[in-house]
Formats: sequence, C-alpha cells, structure tokens
Amino acid sequence: MGFGKKMIGKYEIGRTIGEGTFAKVKLGVDSTTGEYVALKVIGTKTKIYIVMEYVPGGQLSDKMLYSKRLNESEARKLFQQLIDVVDYCHNKGVYHRDLKPENLLLDSKGNIKVSDFGLSALMHKPGGLLSTACGSPSYVAPELIANKSYDGAAADIWSCGVILFELLAGCLPFDDRNLLYLYKKITRAQYECPQWFTERQKKLISRLLEPNSIKRITIPKIIEDEWFQKDYVPSCSNEHYEDIDLDDVKTAFDSIEENFTETNTLKSSSFINAFQLIAMSNDLDLSGLFEEKDDNNKKTKFGSEHAIHETIKKIEAAATDVSLSVERMNNFKMKMHRKTKMTRCCRSYIELSAEVIAVTPNNCVIEISKSTGEIGVYREFCKSLSSLLTDKPESSQKQEPDKVNSSSKSTQEKEW
Repeated sequence: MGFGKKMIGKYEIGRTIGEGTFAKVKLGVDSTTGEYVALKVIGTKTKIYIVMEYVPGGQLSDKMLYSKRLNESEARKLFQQLIDVVDYCHNKGVYHRDLKPENLLLDSKGNIKVSDFGLSALMHKPGGLLSTACGSPSYVAPELIANKSYDGAAADIWSCGVILFELLAGCLPFDDRNLLYLYKKITRAQYECPQWFTERQKKLISRLLEPNSIKRITIPKIIEDEWFQKDYVPSCSNEHYEDIDLDDVKTAFDSIEENFTETNTLKSSSFINAFQLIAMSNDLDLSGLFEEKDDNNKKTKFGSEHAIHETIKKIEAAATDVSLSVERMNNFKMKMHRKTKMTRCCRSYIELSAEVIAVTPNNCVIEISKSTGEIGVYREFCKSLSSLLTDKPESSQKQEPDKVNSSSKSTQEKEW
C-alpha cells in the first residue's frame, strides 16, 4: 500500500499530483491505516506540510474538457451541491471569492468538493463588506471590477452563475482576450444563451448574473427556484474534527529535519507570496483608464525573467544610463538620486526607490517609485530599465503554464 519512500511523521510521500508557483501537492498514504491523503508542501525556510483529503476524481474543469457541456440533470446535481457548499461556508462567515471549475474537485462518486480557499475571506461581523478585489477575470462579479466595497456572498453567487452557465453551455458567458472588453461585458451582463437553454434555465441564470449585487438572487431564493428543486437532496453537513496527537506533530517536525536537506538560498524577507502578488495586481482596478495619473507620486512595476542578482545589476545599469547614483538600503531595496549632491528644495533634485521581490528563482517583480523630483528623468530611467530587462537571460528556460509571468512578453509594465 505504501510507496517505500520518504516519511513525514506517519505519512509516506509519493508522486507529485499538483504543482503551483508557491507549493506542491504530493500523494501520501497513512502508514497506519493505508488511507490516501494529499500532502500540500509549502516551501519556506522550513517546509510546511498540510495534510488534506485526497480527491481522486480531479478537477471539474478536466471533466469539462472531455464532456464540453453536461446534460441538464448532471449539471443540476453539481450546481445543487455547489450551492449547498457555498451556503455552508457563508453561514460560517467564509466567502471563497475564487469559485471556478478549476477549484471544484470530484470525488470517486462524482460529488463536488470545493478547494483552494487561498483567496477566501472571513467576515468578523454580520453585514460587513469586503474591499480586496481578487478572483479569476471570467468569473469575477461586476462590483469587484468597480473596485468598491462589496458583499462577499453576492460575489460568490455571481461566480456560481457563471459556473452553471458553463456547465449547461460548454462555454463561458463572458469571454474576451482583451481584458477591458471582458470587464465591459461583465459589468453590463452582456451574454447570449444557447438555443438549447430552457426558459427556466434562462430565468435562473439571469437572476444569478444580475449586475446589481443588491438585486441579485440570494441562496435561499436559489433553493426555492423551480428548476433547482427538481431531484434536490440537501447535503448534510458532516463536521468531523480529528483529534490531534501532539506526539505525531513532534514526530512530523523532527522527521522534516532528518529527511530533508534545506537548499541554500538567499535569505530574504522579500520573497513574494501569493497574497502579496495579488495585492500588487492592478488587473481588477480600471480607475487608471479613467482618472488622471498622479505624476508626483509615480509608481511602476516590471516583470523580470532574470535571477534577483541579475535584476539588481540591470537596475544599477539603468540608473547609470540616466546619470543617477545607487545607494543600497539592503540586498533588495535601493535608492537612486543624482550624482551631484543637492538639497531636496532644488528643482533638479530627484529621488527614486526600487524594490526587487523574488517570485521564483528566475523571475522577479520590480517596483519603482518616485518620491520627489522631475518626471522626465524618471521616465528615462523606466525606459532604460525596460529595454535592459528584455534581454533574455543566458540560461533561458521555458516557463511552465502556472508560473506568474505567463504573458508572451518577457517584460510587463504597469503604471498608475
């Protein structure tokens, strides 16, 4: 039953069954019971292992690739289960905020398991609003695009509506390569139902995809819907809490040190995590398209396909190109100013700061900000840096599809 490989506490570690930018998921087996588990391995200074339920059916998105669209009864069953899960989470004050087929897993019986609560939010007081814009563009609710406070429950219900449409149609209701056009379609709820949609299906979907979050259908009303009610068997919550054996915890941590050798990496408090990266993303903030840019407090972000030390060298080279000297604050932060000493009140005085954040060993995010000074030098510096960053690293490797820089361009620039 076991794998005969490395052990973490009572768990034998097997093959990799999933991999993202910041963690891997290994198939594990409990050596005492023979039960299969999913072990999420998060690489930090000391590895973190999270033991989770193993769901053998894979992602709903994989099923959709083969089936394209589901028949009405199967789509309804999955949607009923999804609503039950979301209702349970909302009653606990938890809002997922990234519901999509990739985050819906299927067990051996074809039942839904919701995964990836990495972007979820916990509401501490009833009726409170959320403010962080996150989620996958095609499934995100209009109120998130507006970059205003929003009701997490209503946002999840919109995503459920997109998923139901996709289950029945085999395609997304809102889809466009141009992100701006996509957001326009979402905010206006511009979609077309296929000819095989029934009137009951259309009615429910229109209430789910209501652009006004206040008017959007609620979960109690969804459950009362005539189409939803057919063959509906409410899911019974099965709250199971496993007793934690502190000896097992100690054994697990001891075995981590015994069985794994830490790779010598650059010690950095600036290694980016998923939440920092999302917080830095400007994809959901369209205000820059309609508001005047504040040149007095300018910020620009670049993506670099170079290791962190190479990226820093390119920043220094760009500074030299525009006659700026570089002052290192630490291994990842620096300030730049004119080589000739002058006071802050001088009109020619300029001060820029740069911070380099490692995303992967060969990918970084650079944040450049101008605290004071003329905008012309700042723009020249950014132009020079952008040009230098487009140079391919000597040992260029093909990027994996789930890496952060999935754009066809090697350098991305965001300004606001």
